Amino acid sequence: MTREEIMRLGFEELETRANEIAAETAEADGEMLTAFNEELDAIAERRAALKLEVETRRKAAEAVAAGAGKTVEARKESETMTNKEIRNSHEYIEAFAKYIRTGKDTECRALLTENVDGVVPVPEFVEGRIRQAWDNDEIFRRVSKSFVRGNLKVGFEVSATDAAVHTEGEDAPKEETLALGIVNMVPANIKKWITVSDEVLALGAEDFLMYIYDELTYKIIKKAADLVVDAITSAPAFSTTSAVGVAHIYDVVDAESIIDAVAQLGDEARDNVFIASGTTIASIKKAVLSAHYPYDPFAGLTVISKEGIDGAIVGDLSGVQANMPEGDAVTFKFDDLSLAEKDLVKIVGRLYAAIAVVGPKMFAYITGEASE
Repeated sequence: MTREEIMRLGFEELETRANEIAAETAEADGEMLTAFNEELDAIAERRAALKLEVETRRKAAEAVAAGAGKTVEARKESETMTNKEIRNSHEYIEAFAKYIRTGKDTECRALLTENVDGVVPVPEFVEGRIRQAWDNDEIFRRVSKSFVRGNLKVGFEVSATDAAVHTEGEDAPKEETLALGIVNMVPANIKKWITVSDEVLALGAEDFLMYIYDELTYKIIKKAADLVVDAITSAPAFSTTSAVGVAHIYDVVDAESIIDAVAQLGDEARDNVFIASGTTIASIKKAVLSAHYPYDPFAGLTVISKEGIDGAIVGDLSGVQANMPEGDAVTFKFDDLSLAEKDLVKIVGRLYAAIAVVGPKMFAYITGEASE
């Protein structure tokens, strides 16, 4: 152990390490013995410091008991800042902004008190803005999320026979016929890039991080929501062993086709929504006004407007899964060379994710076109 590590140990931990050294000394060579002696010197120094601290506190307590002075505040159990506290510090925010600009995270990792594998954590105020951006997207905040490294395989039921009632004395029911499928979720990068001026790079650390994350995170989340819609509308009409099916309603989008779509959902679809373009939603509302009859054309569904969608989606968005192996924070790369003559810097944001429909009977897709 290093001297710095030893100076953070308590009495019991010091005794444990001293006993370990004693056991290892018998087989140690000259170089190891030198290292052990250095550790033992540090252990002795740490013991003396702890004993002095205990004695100081004892004397102070006795003095207070005798009515002299004020109570001496006991030493805090740990004076080391937690990673959460460090992420709120000005030093870490500055180091993280430098990491975003240069791609070098050495300073960030040096400030953290706990080992961090993979991507270094963002400052807490940035994490709050990221969470708010995710929560503000009506589509993506409803999907199921996981953070499994690499490819993720999700099993689902393609088909199964129903249970049967068995009356005593009659033939036993037939064995269940069960067909299972697997969705193989392979992550890919969702990217968005912008060019910024040197003036933006010169902003203070907090202002710079807010600008970058607000601009690029919003665009990437919007694209992720597009991919959720694409996964549903491009799904096959019937499940296969490698893809979950989505019921297709070959009809124009109106109150009747919405009712038909709801009828296609299974019992597991509970938090159901209706997703369509703003113009489609408006046309349905106008039809209600023209009918002069008060009714809810959306059948009690939560209505979400999404531009660019053909037709409409009805269902429970938890039936879509987004696996993000590197977490849900957008990562960045800087290119300060290709546009250097214009004093511009290219910033590329990316989110590593796989998005797929994993819940059978969770969706119905109204195509917007009547069947021929």
